[in-house]
Amino acid sequence: MEIYKDRKRGLWVENILFVCTGNTCRSPMAAALFKHLNNSDQLNVQSAGVFAADGSDASTFAKEALVEKGIACEHSSALLNEEHIEWASIILTMTNSHKQSVIDSFPHAGRKTYTLPEYVGYNGGDILDPFGGSLEMYRLTRDDLEDLVKQLLEKIKSK
Repeated sequence: MEIYKDRKRGLWVENILFVCTGNTCRSPMAAALFKHLNNSDQLNVQSAGVFAADGSDASTFAKEALVEKGIACEHSSALLNEEHIEWASIILTMTNSHKQSVIDSFPHAGRKTYTLPEYVGYNGGDILDPFGGSLEMYRLTRDDLEDLVKQLLEKIKSK
């Protein structure tokens, strides 16, 4: 079994957790894109939200934006909890405020928590929240996430 090592940060990367606010838009799209683009059975993915209600479906536009790319999204939202934190090798948030929420609630997760843009090498920047917006906003977010997830996979597999 191959586990990917991020030597710079001293992390073994096997279980990736994407985190957003309600776990109905960005993090489920990121997880679905990751599953679609990932060709390794050694990398696992989940998503959760810092203010999520357990059991909600992904938003209609999130699913529609993914279907346009041929990606199915089977999803049930989850409030971020200690089990997620313990499971995750790395926690990738959609914004700096999500990152801070994770660290405030789970201080021991600080060493493995990053924003997705930060982890792939961008300085700052948050991923647009399409919640309540048009399908076009969801497409823009999906496209941003797709680019970032591709970079994430390249980075992990180059370790």
